[in-house]
Amino acid sequence: MLEFTLQVLMGFFAIMNPIGNVPIFVGLVDGLDRSAQLRVAKRSTTLAFLIVAVFTVSGNIIFRLFGITLPAFRIAGGILVFMVAYHLVNARRSRQHYPPEGEPIEHEDPENIAVTPLATPILAGPGTISTAMAFVGDRTDLVHIGIVLGVFFGVALATYVAFVYGEILMERLGKSWINIITRLMGLILAVIAVQMIIEGIHGSLALFTATGK
Repeated sequence: MLEFTLQVLMGFFAIMNPIGNVPIFVGLVDGLDRSAQLRVAKRSTTLAFLIVAVFTVSGNIIFRLFGITLPAFRIAGGILVFMVAYHLVNARRSRQHYPPEGEPIEHEDPENIAVTPLATPILAGPGTISTAMAFVGDRTDLVHIGIVLGVFFGVALATYVAFVYGEILMERLGKSWINIITRLMGLILAVIAVQMIIEGIHGSLALFTATGK
């Protein structure tokens, strides 16, 4: 259970990358007063937690509804997460997390900033959702689901703290250290993505063997 908890913690921390997202947050809330910045930080992290929680709890229902097998989801999710990891290792923005160049972002309304692009797709993007659902998998016990939700809540809280003290973190760490941390998180995330793909392939082979196909 401890090993599973640590695995979930490293996975979420790597893909959420609280420190690496600080410059993005600071840039988006630039020009807003302090109270508005705090509202954006609180709302974005709260929405991100709620989005991931919904997919975590209803993952098995979604699988059955669309006829998706867990191995197939793990392979697809692993590829998606690896794409995010690749961009993090190269200290570049992933298109899975950030809107395309030239896409307008509403800066004047803090509510718009909190919902998009912060809550989604930056914090609770496809990679984060895929990671959460893959961790739960076909487990139906409340213990594992509770661990996933509890760990993600902790990471979301850490992200909120990082956003609140974003300017101080940027001054203390500097751009170079933030890039180093981002690359390290990308490497860890790449390993997790490969493990997801391996488990998906292994599960697919076992499924084909059991069905005789």
